[in-house]
Amino acid sequence: MACESSSAKPAFFLSLLCFLLGMASAQLSGTFYSSSCPSALSTIKSAVSSAVSSEARMGASLLRLHFHDCFVNGCDGSILLDDTANFTGEKNAAPNANSVRGFDVIDTIKSQLESKCPGVVSCADIVAVAARDSVVALGGSSWTVLLGRRDSTTASQSAANANIPAPTLSLSGLISAFSNKGFTAKEMVALSGSHTIGQARCTVFRARLYNENNINATFATSLKASCPSSGGDNNLSPLDTTSPTSFDNAYFKNLQIQKGLLHSDQQLFSGGSTDAQVNAYSGNAATFKTDFANAMVKMGNLSPLTGSNGQIRKNCRRVN
Repeated sequence: MACESSSAKPAFFLSLLCFLLGMASAQLSGTFYSSSCPSALSTIKSAVSSAVSSEARMGASLLRLHFHDCFVNGCDGSILLDDTANFTGEKNAAPNANSVRGFDVIDTIKSQLESKCPGVVSCADIVAVAARDSVVALGGSSWTVLLGRRDSTTASQSAANANIPAPTLSLSGLISAFSNKGFTAKEMVALSGSHTIGQARCTVFRARLYNENNINATFATSLKASCPSSGGDNNLSPLDTTSPTSFDNAYFKNLQIQKGLLHSDQQLFSGGSTDAQVNAYSGNAATFKTDFANAMVKMGNLSPLTGSNGQIRKNCRRVN
C-alpha cells in the first residue's frame, strides 16, 4: 500500500497508518527462522554449550559481546567487523580493545549455519541468541530472543568510546548512560547483575584497590597479590569472587559488604538511590533473574536493522 495523500484519506490518519506500518516492518519475531532455518536455535545452543563447557568465562564474554554491540547504534553486529586498511571498526575502541572476546565462537556458529542454510541467519541474531544461551548455561533464566535483525555495513569506534559505560562511572553517570538507551535505574541495576559471572583485568580496577575507601580491606589485600600498583595490567580477577561461574545473585550480596570489584559496581551500593534495589536482588535471586531476562529482551530490541536495511553477512568479520 502506497503512503500517498488523497481526498478520501485525511492526511492525519494516513500519516498514522504509515507510521504504524513502519513500526510493524521493524518488529522482530521469536519465530523468524522457524521456516527458513529450523535448526538455527539448536545449532547456536549446541555451540555455546560446548564453548562454555570448555571455558566457563566464555559465557560472560558472549553476554558482554551482545551488550557492547547493542549499546553502539543498536544490535546490528557492528562489533564483529574487523579493521581493514580502509575501514575502522569498533574492536579497538577503548572499552573493547584487548578485552571483548568470543569472536571465534561466533565465527564457528556462523560457519555451521552457513552450511545448513546459507545467507539466512544474521550475525547480529547469532550474538543475541548466544548471549541468552550463555546465561542459561551458567544457571540464569531463559527468555525469548526476538529475531530478524540484519547486519550493519558500518561501525563506529567513536560511538563505542562514547556510549559503552566505563567502569569508572559514578552512579549518576551510570544512570545517565543507561537512560540514554531507554533503561530505568532499576533495569540498569538488573543488567549490572551480569557481573555475577566473568572476570576483569587488573588495569580496570587497580585505581579502586589502591585509592578508594569503600572496599572491604581483606578483599582488597587479596586482590593486590595479583594486581600490583604497577605491572600485571592483564592479570584477571573474578567480578564475583563468591561464585564466578554461576549466574546467581551473589554479585549483589558482595556489594552489600563492599566487595564490588569495579568502581562502577560498588557505586550501585554506596548510599545512593539504587541501594534498595541491590538489597531486593540480594534477598531474592528469582526476582533478579526475571528482571534481568526482561531487561535483556529490551536491550536486544535497541534499534535493530530489519527488512532491506543492512545485510546478512556471509562472514561476520567483514561486509559482503
